Amino acid sequence: MNAMGLNLNLNFGEPGRRYARAYTPGDDFYEALIEMHRDLSDEQSVQANARLILLLANHIGDLSVLREAMAIARQDL
Repeated sequence: MNAMGLNLNLNFGEPGRRYARAYTPGDDFYEALIEMHRDLSDEQSVQANARLILLLANHIGDLSVLREAMAIARQDL
């Protein structure tokens, strides 16, 4: 975690589940994300991403963490 509160360390997983490799939970998330987009049009994919962002932002709730995440997401674009 950095000074402002956004956790930039590997943090994927399910409570109580053990993984053989540290990257496996990230792979599981990526697979689920790809599956979420399966059979959607480009417009529907954009809408699904927007909904997911808003749901996760609401879950996080801390505006300072969300602002930091947005700033990092924009870096180098």
